[in-house]
Amino acid sequence: MNITLKQLKILEAVVEFNSYTDAAKALFMTQPAVSMQIKQMEMQIGLPLFEREGKQISLAEAGSELLHYARNIRQQLEEAALMIEELKGLKRGKLHLTMASTANYFAPQLIAAFHHEYPGAQVTLDVANRTGLLDALDNNTTDMVIMGKPPKGHNVTAIRFMDNPLVVIASPSHPLATQKRLIPLKQLADEPFIVRERASGTRIAAEKFFAVHNLQLTTGMEMNRSEAIKQAVMAELGLGIVSLHTIEMELALKRLVVLKIEDFPIMRQWHIVHRNGKRFAAIPEAFKNYVLEHAESLINIVPLEINHKDTP
Repeated sequence: MNITLKQLKILEAVVEFNSYTDAAKALFMTQPAVSMQIKQMEMQIGLPLFEREGKQISLAEAGSELLHYARNIRQQLEEAALMIEELKGLKRGKLHLTMASTANYFAPQLIAAFHHEYPGAQVTLDVANRTGLLDALDNNTTDMVIMGKPPKGHNVTAIRFMDNPLVVIASPSHPLATQKRLIPLKQLADEPFIVRERASGTRIAAEKFFAVHNLQLTTGMEMNRSEAIKQAVMAELGLGIVSLHTIEMELALKRLVVLKIEDFPIMRQWHIVHRNGKRFAAIPEAFKNYVLEHAESLINIVPLEINHKDTP
């Protein structure tokens, strides 16, 4: 098989734009030239890359597999180019981060501190839900991911760098908000909760926690962002379970309260996750080391008593 790097780039462009014409414009080529290159690749492998129905195209199985390798090759070439630049003494480099939406509440502080130390770093930041994070890892389209629970069976390395307490939040006007004594967990069984989508790490952790205590989390409404959950809780639509990192401002303004619940918080951790065996250029490697060394001292969260005790 004699497929060129140019042809792999064309394949990526056609998939990205889902159009030969738009891919040609992006690559400064003609539409017939793009079509010809795709046909040459199909002749090389003996299988169709796209399924065609009228003017609509979609990836065939062979195209999907070849796309995966094309992305890996491009990523490796970009890493090689950065390494060559560093060997030439260029004090700059690129960093591509993908992170869970919840991490976006503290990650800018880390990036700002890192950029102060490495002003030549060019940072690209993507925020995604758990499905998007796993896609970025599987397709090797990012240097590293910042997320809560690392995935299993995805050929990745995960490194813990900071605690991530999950707490129960309520509107200050909620009846439980003024309760001084430790609230039994079973008292929450009938309370409606505003929850994240099912694939969310926070949702998974909360449901597992309740199940371990032989209880079921009562779902009132489902939201796909922590910000939406906070707004719903402030509107007195129910309770919420969120990362403590996400509510610093609301607690300071007394728009939300953290309930004192038996066996809470649910203690999770933040991780840096990347593909096994991934070779980092200097800037991504420096960022990973910087986070592992400085994250806990840079990120300030509201003090929280971890092992609650009942009070008179």
